[in-house]
Amino acid sequence: MAQNNIPKLWIKELPFKKGDGHKYDYGHALIYGAPSLTGATRLAASACARMGVGLTTVIADREIADVYRTALPAHIMVRDDVTWFDQRVTARLYGPGGLAKGVKISLSRPCVLDADALACMPDSLNPETVITPHEGEFARAFPDIEGSREDMAVQAAGQKGCVVILKGRETVIASPAGDIVVNKHSSAALATAGTGDVLSGIITGLLAMGMPPFDAACAGVWIHGDCALKFGAGLVASDLIDQIPVVLKEIA
Repeated sequence: MAQNNIPKLWIKELPFKKGDGHKYDYGHALIYGAPSLTGATRLAASACARMGVGLTTVIADREIADVYRTALPAHIMVRDDVTWFDQRVTARLYGPGGLAKGVKISLSRPCVLDADALACMPDSLNPETVITPHEGEFARAFPDIEGSREDMAVQAAGQKGCVVILKGRETVIASPAGDIVVNKHSSAALATAGTGDVLSGIITGLLAMGMPPFDAACAGVWIHGDCALKFGAGLVASDLIDQIPVVLKEIA
């Protein structure tokens, strides 16, 4: 039976900084930059950093890396070798805006697969992976799955062995174990370009800081919705990022 997404479900797992840590105690998120639709990557990276991650790095092709260096804030690192990896990376994000040539999806760390990454995801995933399809992407990725939105999300989670976030007016979050949560804490203002990229960045940030994937998915969707509710009419995707600290302070 589906539960309503409320902070009580995940608040004990939500990571907050303490007084005795350094940046790597709070994770290192690695975000694979889009080769042309750079705005999607920038939204995701900025949202990820705002969640409190110790370090956020965007990795991109040499031809486009300087665009990211110019456009991203100084606290987000940019690297220009898509094969680069550091053992201190604690979560990865693939897909917002597209995937560069040569990027191979690795499941060796918790990760989020969004947008274009959903079209080339491995046949089998794992419980530390979160996928974030809207209904059109879901239909393309799982053409044989039918039923209610709750049933479809649960079936996909079981089939792939990962956490599924089926985005929509009421977003459904399902775990591979069959847990299901429905998020009604949202706003019609989210129906605008780039808001999904912000969501993927929020969830990646929570994963990077060590939050369990299903809890991170539920918390990320709720926080995303609360940001939209607080801003209200006229929202564009970048407005959500400035609301993240406000929401986190209230939750704390």
